[in-house]
Amino acid sequence: MKILIIFNRQPYDGTDVAWNGLRLANKLLDAGQEVRIFLMNDAVDIARSVCKPPEGYDQDLSKMLKELIAKGVPVKACGTCMVRCGIYRNQPYFEGVKEATMPELVEWVIDSDKVITF
Repeated sequence: MKILIIFNRQPYDGTDVAWNGLRLANKLLDAGQEVRIFLMNDAVDIARSVCKPPEGYDQDLSKMLKELIAKGVPVKACGTCMVRCGIYRNQPYFEGVKEATMPELVEWVIDSDKVITF
């Protein structure tokens, strides 16, 4: 089954939303599912090396995303959002994250069996 997970929220926004989405992606992989991740809005910060956990937060979301990429999960980030969104605007992205367009997201949505948003 092809599962697309779309992240929209800032990585460290005072909730565990992004963390739970990354955990779900990992567990879906463990269950043998094909997982793809698309980052939009402030979630693009997850893919920036400069993004670090705030003091007192025990999870490194960027590290978790890198681990998913290392396991073969394709990750795309909205090109417009890469420029407009996040608190780390114009900071570089780490290897394995592809800049993408809305039409590419449309293709992934159409080609997925399930779409989940965080």
